[in-house]
Amino acid sequence: MNPVFTDATPIAAIDAERQFLDDVLAGLTAPQKFLSAKYFYDAAGSDLFEAITRQPEYYPTRTELGILDSQGAAIAAALPARANLVELGSGSTAKVRRLMVHRPDLAAYVPVDVSESFLRSEADALARDFPNLAILPVAADFTRAFTLPEGLSDGPVAGFFPGSTIGNFEPPQATDLLAHFGRVLGSGATLIIGVDLVKDKAVLDAAYDDAAGVTAAFNRNLLVRIRRELGADLDLEAFAHRAFFNPAASRIEMHLVSLKAQTIRLANRRIDFAEGETIHTENSYKYTVEGFRRLAHEAGWKAGAVWTDPNRLFSIHALTRA
Repeated sequence: MNPVFTDATPIAAIDAERQFLDDVLAGLTAPQKFLSAKYFYDAAGSDLFEAITRQPEYYPTRTELGILDSQGAAIAAALPARANLVELGSGSTAKVRRLMVHRPDLAAYVPVDVSESFLRSEADALARDFPNLAILPVAADFTRAFTLPEGLSDGPVAGFFPGSTIGNFEPPQATDLLAHFGRVLGSGATLIIGVDLVKDKAVLDAAYDDAAGVTAAFNRNLLVRIRRELGADLDLEAFAHRAFFNPAASRIEMHLVSLKAQTIRLANRRIDFAEGETIHTENSYKYTVEGFRRLAHEAGWKAGAVWTDPNRLFSIHALTRA
């Protein structure tokens, strides 16, 4: 069954480009300069992130895949029968495939992602391997309101949000996002979500600053996009990647560091940087199991089963919407 694309919040639209510019200007003129992590994921950024997941220092993906491989049947059993499965920020289908093999009764699969080209490629590949599954991709920003596509069955709706992306949001924003997922998926929905756990600082620091420099290229791709898509006059070589664990906030921070005093120009604006000044590009919060369960409860979800690896590096939670 061929994938059918919908027009929910098309990312290539003119208003999306305007939003990108507005967000970049707002971030780069703030007292602590920042850029939204959601803009990492154009086609190049999505490819770079997939490369990050293959680096030896980056434990989250292989650990989560290990949990899905060893406990996939139990995790899939938490999904209701004949569910319409919505994957939020889908990216690669490597993880959802591990659930699908245990739930051949899925009524439909709805991948939601901002990168339409990557979304289309993954949906096409999945359709070849699961020819009897209705695949209904939605090119949309999952942090904003979007409509589930027509063509879903009358069966229950479930969500899949792997990869610890929830950690990229400040805790109040993470609560809001989980509440937003509840509104999208509806009353009684199930959500399977990946959550990275607190661990040794050295392990965390290395995971976000790999020796091959792939994470650095991923971070700097934000500047590549700003120069290419928004016409910014900036020197890519004048910025360096920096990542570290902030134990007081229980989060990894990623920054782009200005290597010199400089001025960039964007949309007829001058934006000055002092030497050493940073653009804060990403946070990745790390939770305890109980800490995340409390956050989910605040967002209107009932915490269910939790699966972890033997070293308790990573966790997968089943939540049910009240």
